[in-house]
Amino acid sequence: MQLKNNSNGEKLIKYEDVYKSFGTKQVLDGANLDVKAGEVLTIIGGSGTGKSVMLKLLMGLLEPDSGNVFFGDENIVDKSEEELLEIRKKIGMLFQSSALFDSLTVYENIAYPLREHTKIPENEIEKKIKDKLSLVNLFNVERLYPAELSGGMKKRVALARAIVFEPCLILYDEPTTGLDPSTSNLINELIINLQKKLKVTSIVVTHDMNSVKMIADRIAMLYKGKIIVEGPAESVLNSEDEIVSDFVTGQISHAT
Repeated sequence: MQLKNNSNGEKLIKYEDVYKSFGTKQVLDGANLDVKAGEVLTIIGGSGTGKSVMLKLLMGLLEPDSGNVFFGDENIVDKSEEELLEIRKKIGMLFQSSALFDSLTVYENIAYPLREHTKIPENEIEKKIKDKLSLVNLFNVERLYPAELSGGMKKRVALARAIVFEPCLILYDEPTTGLDPSTSNLINELIINLQKKLKVTSIVVTHDMNSVKMIADRIAMLYKGKIIVEGPAESVLNSEDEIVSDFVTGQISHAT
């Protein structure tokens, strides 16, 4: 699969009639969604509606019960672990919990995927780490441990690790959860700046409407296992659909 960082608007991701359940709970019920290269797409919806599941399906961390998930011209479904490892190098993911290793320094956390999956010499690893930390506005933190970092700093270290392979796609799982408004705005600005500097495609899962309004080019909403609306941010934010407008304005009783 030949993929480059680009912003040409061609379709990069396709979810095709995707079903996923956990026990008796049907999370995705025939979800369909296209993601264009170079855009920031936000997926909104109530808690437990399957937003994070869609990201994990794209990473190959979960398999759908049925349906297809395409990344470029590759169907993620039924790929071997070896094939998935190659695909994941093209995707950076910022997990909701940041998922840093507590026993490793900032430097070691960011170096970990490079040491595990490449033969890059240490001097080049060091250069990459400094470069990626500067992109997320962190300096002189390499020797610190996660316990010594604020919540916002942890997110930024995790983001530096997510982009260390220079991916063409970045996935954000609730990037502002648990952060104060000022730090949330900082993360939102980073998402926008990385989009411009790295010319990547971004999918942001969130229920933070302030974040959506700041960063989204397009919005898709999950409701009862399906994408019920997708389109330019302004049109979705001003939708007259009762379920969508209730969620956007904070009246979430319809959207859970």
